[in-house]
Amino acid sequence: MFMFLFLVVALAVVVGAVTLAVVGGGESATLPEAGPERFEDPLPQDRPVNRADVETLRFPVGVRGYRMADVDDALGRLGAELSERDSRIAELEAALAAHATTGPSPTSLHKPEEGEHQ
Repeated sequence: MFMFLFLVVALAVVVGAVTLAVVGGGESATLPEAGPERFEDPLPQDRPVNRADVETLRFPVGVRGYRMADVDDALGRLGAELSERDSRIAELEAALAAHATTGPSPTSLHKPEEGEHQ
């Protein structure tokens, strides 16, 4: 009988200590707030995405893995920016090719400064 009473008291002490530690014991009075589980887009809004931005991109893990909507949104944005860059590169390459076939314009020729020999 004494052993049973001792185990009950020991169990009550352990449960009480755990409860105090979780609810309000220790140095901090309460548990810290948990971070948000929603994805906060870390990609820059004021400039194009670069390789370092993509390499540091991390998605929050849900109960069954990544949140597909967040991944789809980020990848959609990256795809749109890459498509925009590809269009701009194609435009610049076409302008360069047109410039190369027509030759330099008269305004791009070097005019010698006073005192320079031709």
